[in-house]
Amino acid sequence: MTDVLTQIQDELNQFLLQMVRSLEVIHHRAPPSAPPGQPLLTSFAVHEAQQAASAASASATSGAAAQPSADPAAAPKIEEVTAEELASQIKELSADLITKEKQIETLIKALPGRGVSEKEQWERMRVLERRLEEAEGERVEAAKEREELVKRVEDLILNIGSV
Repeated sequence: MTDVLTQIQDELNQFLLQMVRSLEVIHHRAPPSAPPGQPLLTSFAVHEAQQAASAASASATSGAAAQPSADPAAAPKIEEVTAEELASQIKELSADLITKEKQIETLIKALPGRGVSEKEQWERMRVLERRLEEAEGERVEAAKEREELVKRVEDLILNIGSV
């Protein structure tokens, strides 16, 4: 299992990805507010498609390049949603972001050292270091014992072969 910091980093990456996707939904589906004197479009994506179509038709009529004209019907179809559907989607996306944020908060609370003084943390590190040294000593002893046992087994096998 990964350590808590790596889990927090993974959760933050997922959180930011969810935020970007939420903003994309809003960007492509939310109706724009039209400033006075400006045309009202159903979405920014429709505006981008219209600009691309007009730019393509302008370059085709000027004869500068022989590009196929962009057909507005061939522009990417943006799914139209009602205001209620959009509000529901935004509410769902918001709930997902809140859930992910709570998961991150839970991981942060699980970090070691929260609510512990620096002196206590240093003492804990010393205790853990002593435990590590003891475990290393046990490992070395076990390795020596294994070597002795391997040697005894080899000797026994050689004695059986000489009988």
